[in-house]
Amino acid sequence: MSYAYLFNYIIIGDTGVGKSCLQLQFTDNRFQPVHDVSIGVELGVRTININNRPIKLQIWDTAGQEMFRSITRSYYGGAAAALLVYDITRRQTFDHLANWFEDLRQHANSNMIFILIGNKCDLTKKRVVSSEEGDKFAKENGLIFMEVSAKSAQSVEHAFIKTTARIYKKIENGEFDELNESHGIRIG
Repeated sequence: MSYAYLFNYIIIGDTGVGKSCLQLQFTDNRFQPVHDVSIGVELGVRTININNRPIKLQIWDTAGQEMFRSITRSYYGGAAAALLVYDITRRQTFDHLANWFEDLRQHANSNMIFILIGNKCDLTKKRVVSSEEGDKFAKENGLIFMEVSAKSAQSVEHAFIKTTARIYKKIENGEFDELNESHGIRIG
């Protein structure tokens, strides 16, 4: 299938927050409850339409372990968008966001779109991070914020569509000097 644009995405966050499950839910429309820990980076692909234009998304699911951080960083610069993911049932994954975000800002391109994802919102009885805390972190750092469930698929599609639409709008508004792979964007 041909496309008007190709956007590179990167998914980052601690191990076990559901990065691989988010990617799998979006690209393959399925949930895999038992998942091997990602080693390095795994790729998923899907094409969606924004304003009747086909846009191909290449989604890089990264390993959350510290030992793979240098590999993960090498993908930051070539991404148009980053999904910064935490688990609403594990406080430490939220507490680590500031470090992930700082690392991302140091290595990402200046036009990158950031979205903060609170995953596992289907587990409301186990919630330890409130929606308000996620929203506050997002507002303080200029991020889009959404809570999703990779398991139930709640808002997963919307998160990717909203982010893609934001990138597309930046292209339409001429906010890029050039469209090239250093911005994580390629013309089809």
